[in-house]
Amino acid sequence: MTINKVAATLAGISHHYTDVNGTKLHYVSAGTSGPPVLLVHGFPETWWTFRKVIPLLAKNHRVFAVDLRGFGDSDNGPGIYDSKTSAEDLHLLIEELNVGPVHITGQDISGATIFRLAVAHPEDVLSFTAIEMGLPGFGLEQLADVTNGGTWYIGVLATPNIPQMLLNGHEQQFLEQFVFPIMSLIPEAITKADIEEFVRTYSRPDGWRGAAGLYQSMLREGQEIAALARAHKLCMPVLAIGAGGGEFTVATMSQVASGQIRSVSLDGVGHYAALEAPDKVANALLEFFDSIVAA
Repeated sequence: MTINKVAATLAGISHHYTDVNGTKLHYVSAGTSGPPVLLVHGFPETWWTFRKVIPLLAKNHRVFAVDLRGFGDSDNGPGIYDSKTSAEDLHLLIEELNVGPVHITGQDISGATIFRLAVAHPEDVLSFTAIEMGLPGFGLEQLADVTNGGTWYIGVLATPNIPQMLLNGHEQQFLEQFVFPIMSLIPEAITKADIEEFVRTYSRPDGWRGAAGLYQSMLREGQEIAALARAHKLCMPVLAIGAGGGEFTVATMSQVASGQIRSVSLDGVGHYAALEAPDKVANALLEFFDSIVAA
């Protein structure tokens, strides 16, 4: 398959780049009015994972979806790629855009990043939504324990130089034949065009650097995240959206929030909820956002 080397785009969205914290971040924006929303992807994704959600939110919100450092079309040169650095990137992006506080919405491996943002800069965060998300220090590390059902590729990504050795040149097979099929329950919702777009960016030189950095971070920061949660529980409204890992997401968020959280379970939907069930995800987000305005 020939991979398109030009970034995928959508009607009604615009692409932007900004220099923050020693790197260049790529993000897209849509919508012209309403409370701002910042969408943060997981693995093996980019901003594109929210392609079906963005238009639904943009009717009543200003929507921003970012490629974390090392992912998508953001820079991935030599540097630090841990969750603490990525959280500061997001803080400076919000400051640069002058849109805070935002409804921060993250998925999967972005959990530690957006959690750090919310506890270090609560003034940036109007609400906190976790989609299919766990946290180091609250059991997420168990996903790397292959002897108890964990996932082998976390160890591959977290080991220096091994992603380049084993995955370079095999991005298509890894994403299309393994990662997306095993963790989705509506595989037809993830199209060949989606796979092409993800493969396009993971295939660039050092295309695994962002993912490797966050997985390395995940395996060593559990004690720090747990300590942060004890000292600074989330003080803003919290929503947990779970599908394949719904109970885990709710259980984790319940431990790190200062009050009762809201939760939504998406039956029949796999891990890649934003791609598999965008209408359900968007409806859950909009109802949550509207409840905050009403309160």
